[in-house]
Formats: sequence, C-alpha cells, structure tokens
Amino acid sequence: MPTDTTGGDAHRHRTHCEVDAGALSAAVSAIFARLGVADADAVRVADALVDADLEGIPSHGVMLVPMYVQRLRSGSVTPAAHAAVVSDRGGCVVLDAANMLGQLSAFQAVALARDRARAHGIGAVAVRNAFHFGAAGLYARALARDGCVGIVMSNTRPLMPAPGGAQSVVGNNPLAIALPGADPIPIELDMAMSASAMGKIRLAATRGLELPPGWATDAQGNPTTDAVAALSGMLLPAAGAKGFGLAFMVDLLCGGLSGGGTGAAVRPLYGDSAIPYNCAHFFLALDVAHFRDPAAFARNASAAAAAVRGSDHAPGVERVYSPGELGWATRCRQGSRCSIERVVLAEIVSVARALAAPVPSSIANHTDSQP
Repeated sequence: MPTDTTGGDAHRHRTHCEVDAGALSAAVSAIFARLGVADADAVRVADALVDADLEGIPSHGVMLVPMYVQRLRSGSVTPAAHAAVVSDRGGCVVLDAANMLGQLSAFQAVALARDRARAHGIGAVAVRNAFHFGAAGLYARALARDGCVGIVMSNTRPLMPAPGGAQSVVGNNPLAIALPGADPIPIELDMAMSASAMGKIRLAATRGLELPPGWATDAQGNPTTDAVAALSGMLLPAAGAKGFGLAFMVDLLCGGLSGGGTGAAVRPLYGDSAIPYNCAHFFLALDVAHFRDPAAFARNASAAAAAVRGSDHAPGVERVYSPGELGWATRCRQGSRCSIERVVLAEIVSVARALAAPVPSSIANHTDSQP
C-alpha cells in the first residue's frame, strides 16, 4: 500500500467517513438513472461499485463514478442494457458490448458462461467493444457461487514496459479465478499484472502519499515513488518478466478471441472522454459437476484454504490469509457501513446535484456538515 506519512488512524479519520452502503448505492444509481440507464441496471452498476468499496478496493469503487458520468455524457459509453450476440457456437459465445457500461455486459457474459457450462461442461464468453467493469473478482465469485470455477480477465491500455524496455506496450490486465468452496470464506485470486493498480496510484496522488519502490516509473522510465510523476509514467510488472508475460497473454485472450482491441487499440480510461475505451473481456466457466462430485471438490478446496490460514507464520506476522479471505474479512468488518474518502463522497454529491438526481439525506447531510 502507499506509504502514509501524515498520521495513521488520525489522518484516516480526517480523510474518510463511514456511510450506509445502501444509501451510497442509491445515490450512485440515481445518477446513472438520470443519464438514461434503466433503473434496475443503474442499481446493478451502483451495487457493483459499492461492493468494491466494501471489500476495501476503493480504486475499483465509487471513485470511478465521475469518470463514468463524463463518458456517458460524452457518448463514449452508452446506457444500453444488453450486448449483442455476434457468434454463438454452443460453449463459445462472442458479445459486442458496443461501449455499454462494463458491469452490465459482464453480468450478461457471466450468465451466458454459466448456462453454457452447465450444458457443455465449459462455457467461454469473449466480449469486444467493452468498457471498464470494475473488480474482476466480482464476476469470478458469481460463477463460483453457481458451482463453476470462474476465470475472468480484461485488457487495458498499455501501461507497462517489457523487462528492460522504456515504452508501455501492454496493460496491467487483471485476472480473477474463483472456486466453489464448502464454507463462507471465498477461494479467490484477483490480481492485476502490475506491482500495483493504476487506481491505487491515483488514490496515492490524491492523498499526497509516496509509493513503495517498484510500483512505477516516471515518464522517462526512471523508477519513482512520486505518485504524481507515476501518473504520467509507467507501471512496473509484478514479478518482472512473469507478470509481463501473463499480461501479454491476457491481452491476446481478451482482444484476440473477441475480435476486439489489443495493445494500443485500447484507449486511455482517463483520456478523451469522447473516444471509446475499446477494451475486451473474457469469461470462462468450468462446471465442476462435469468433472467430479461438486461437494467433494468444494470440501477439498476449502480444506486447502484452511491449511493456508493455519500454517506457521514468520516472526512479527500476526496471521496468514488464504487467497480471497482478506476482502471477505474486510466486508464482514464493515457490515453495512462503507468507509469512503470524504473528497470522493463530496464529488458524488456534487455530480448528483448537477444532474438534479436525488441524494439520500444521510449522504447529503454528511457532506453538507463538512467544513
């Protein structure tokens, strides 16, 4: 995480507040509804964003709302409800999202992948002309809840150089894998291929925090801990050549299989809001029941995760987490209260009022009371 040099818990209390997650989702969904998104779809997108905040992933949460709004108003994102099926060959489907909100095309792809996996054992859905869909783990978990191994990935604009390179040639393309388990703790990997996500660097720049070494370079390719300089520089791949190689393959799986954008054809998310993002997604569902007894698989997976949690830990380390546990624990700790940056909440209220969208009183009163 970024280095907090400004006072720990006291600083967090000044910069963050706790709001009701339902009220926050209502405020965000009202914004999207004012921009022509169907009410039920607006709620679905809002809930997906708030879900990321509840899991402690603010870089994929409601901080994205102003950017989404700008793109909806500029026309590079549409309020459409459904992606078009352009190829359907049993277990393999290609969707054209035509620049609709990424959460909506993603949930459509999840449903298709699940249904085809139940019929064929494997369901694969590639999506082209797509838009940012938030946290990939949300969709992998949805497949796991339905008895499938869920594998979800996306490409982004080039953000990382090849090892030894000084030019961004591939995105930090996220990959999420989730497996059905026998207890409430999810078994999930959700990672970008960079040492850190660009959203975290944006948050660090907003907060005036330094970055850990190894996260990014400046515009000239020099390693930097300056978050502002990193915004105009490059992300560094996790694990060097390994992270870069995985990112390269994810790019081609997403854009290559869908017939969508790859490499520099994917445009900057925070660039010209009138130009479509043009990313691509890939969803793979494996129905466990086509391979073995689902209950036995789930027990085995959960037992393996429990063994990780129960393993010895190094001196000074309080405990060890299994993959997916930390986000679940954060959600359990927060309950129905969502920790949000005050500046992010104020911006959401400002956007809502500019659109004459209703804001729940608990949200409005909270921001109005701030100095």
